[in-house]
Amino acid sequence: MADPRGPVRAQQRLFWRLIREGDGVEGAAAMVGVSTRAGHRWVRQAGGMPPLSLAPPVTGRHLSQVDRERIGQGLAAGLGIRAIADRIGRPPSTVSREVKLYMRHRRSRRVGHQGRLVGIDWVQDWEYLPSRAQRGAEAARVRAKPTRLSRYPRLAAEVQHRLENNESPEQIAARLPLDFPDDLEMRVSHETIYVSLYVQGRGELRRDLHQRLRTGRAVRKPRAEVGRRGRLRGMVNISERPAEVEDRAVPGHWEGDLIMGAGNRSAIGTLVERATRYVILLHLPDGHGADAVQDAMIEAMSRLPQTLRHTLTWDQGKEMANHAAIAAATDLDIYFCDPASPWQRGSNENTNGLLRQYFPKGTDLSGYHPDYLEYVARQLNTRPRKTLDWLKPAEVLDQLLSQPPTPPSVATTA
Repeated sequence: MADPRGPVRAQQRLFWRLIREGDGVEGAAAMVGVSTRAGHRWVRQAGGMPPLSLAPPVTGRHLSQVDRERIGQGLAAGLGIRAIADRIGRPPSTVSREVKLYMRHRRSRRVGHQGRLVGIDWVQDWEYLPSRAQRGAEAARVRAKPTRLSRYPRLAAEVQHRLENNESPEQIAARLPLDFPDDLEMRVSHETIYVSLYVQGRGELRRDLHQRLRTGRAVRKPRAEVGRRGRLRGMVNISERPAEVEDRAVPGHWEGDLIMGAGNRSAIGTLVERATRYVILLHLPDGHGADAVQDAMIEAMSRLPQTLRHTLTWDQGKEMANHAAIAAATDLDIYFCDPASPWQRGSNENTNGLLRQYFPKGTDLSGYHPDYLEYVARQLNTRPRKTLDWLKPAEVLDQLLSQPPTPPSVATTA
């Protein structure tokens, strides 16, 4: 019997092939003859990833319908496994495995008194049916396998709790072995968490939890490029920054930037310590001009001990026009990145992405209370980080500050 969904599945298979080749949803939908709305629905239902059930037919090592027809003809003619394998150009082990798998589903259950199963008998007069074998192979290939989250409710509850606390799937997957070292049930890959969030119909995690991800998206999407900014007078280029800043061995070297609100009319300043990824947020309720940033920077840095104030690296934004005054007041050496080179402030760029989870684009950032900024900074500083071997920035900072200073070497005299 023909599959009534065959034409639709063929359309979907072509649609996803066009998406992989670079076409947009609208163009791919038009090419396969469906509405744009239907194309977006297919993407949304699959979480932005082509479903395995719509993968193109597998060739090569897998047996085809024709192969199974010829196996059936050979068995009916009484040929042996090796003879059939020679006829279809396959290894004997492939034909033998195919026959055994088919026989596995042709067993009879021997039931005893009160309906109890007392044994399983092989059906002696079985017949290899190629069409039935093909349907079974296709069903086994696309059948959804149960995930760890569906098999272990306690693990699913723990993952859901951590997502609600704004931890990323990768952070959760890496931190679980540290928090449950002797409980092998509490293990899950970050990809399993993503699939449970993105693909509709899984049911292991609440669908709305994708909003807790850093991007807040229900499908995966490439990140946009960062724009170019102007130059400043009297700045010192990052190429002149001391070499000790690069190895991140000593705390006190910071990276800074602004995250912008709706229409670039409001902003929040962000400072990230390179060695520990410790975060400080600057409250800028009255604008983000040079004077406002100068006052906020001096106020925030004055709360830090001298051991945590060495250098600051910023991009060439006009908000740092008063960098000389900031450097004099905070005892910081300030360096500036090359134009359009955000990777030179990699820690800060990554942190700004995390902060968008709390300060969405297109909102007025001046309305956030300083207490909320403190709360957000505390959230990030107590979040496990992959780059810190899944320790938390606050933990690493405490460890560095608690280490006794290295005594200066004293030359011995004869």
